[in-house]
Amino acid sequence: MMILIAGPYRSGTGGDPDLIAANLARLEEAAWPIFQAGHVPMIGEWVALPVLHRSAGAATAEDVLYPTAQRLLQHCDAVLRLPGKSTGADQDVAIARERGLPVYHHVEEIPGYAPQPVS
Repeated sequence: MMILIAGPYRSGTGGDPDLIAANLARLEEAAWPIFQAGHVPMIGEWVALPVLHRSAGAATAEDVLYPTAQRLLQHCDAVLRLPGKSTGADQDVAIARERGLPVYHHVEEIPGYAPQPVS
């Protein structure tokens, strides 16, 4: 499955680049366990940010981030909704449910997940 990882990105950051980066890092923490479970992790910002940067100011984050997630969800098989307030992530969940896609709230719920031994 391709699984969209949804959670706070800009929410609660006040635009602080360090807090935004920390939110992206939290989203990315889920990528490896999803991959290990045999699936393809996807984060909308991985696709949207290069598009936004290349718009050279012609587009706002709202012009690109939300539509990118909506377009990605046409190709995704499930959503992993991470904790935290996020309008965009809530929209992703609503779209997934409308399309009958599974919505997971913990990586452990994803089919094929197996805890990795601590070395």
